[in-house]
Amino acid sequence: MASGSQNKRVIIQVVLGILILCMGYFLYDSITEPWAAVERQEELTERTRLRMSNVRAALIRFDERTGRFPGSLDSLHIWVQTDSTMQAHSDSLFGSGANIDSFIVSPRTGKQFEYEINDTSRVMVYLLSDPDSNDEIGTLEPDPTRLNAASWE
Repeated sequence: MASGSQNKRVIIQVVLGILILCMGYFLYDSITEPWAAVERQEELTERTRLRMSNVRAALIRFDERTGRFPGSLDSLHIWVQTDSTMQAHSDSLFGSGANIDSFIVSPRTGKQFEYEINDTSRVMVYLLSDPDSNDEIGTLEPDPTRLNAASWE
């Protein structure tokens, strides 16, 4: 009789041990999975802001060379790809490994950044914004202090 009771006890302990291990795994997963999603989102935000900063650098160079901002991001993109000086200095301007082919699109969804220009006042200004977040660079108000200012800086 004692042996049957002993067997039941061992079986219950094994089942409870397995149950504890399973619950521990689910608890661990419920903590780490949301954190991994937050880290992925932060990494995408950093990549997006870096690309927007690269576009800002190209806009500044375009303005320095021509005295105006381009009419569209497509025009800027073509200028960056075809200008020999921009090609020669792209690593120092955009950082090594920057992909010039996709620098005007958001890495979140692949949508092109939104770009508007206000040339109706003495101060020519632009607004560059990410369609997938509230990040933006510049302003449409004729305020030279906010011309190249980013919302996250």
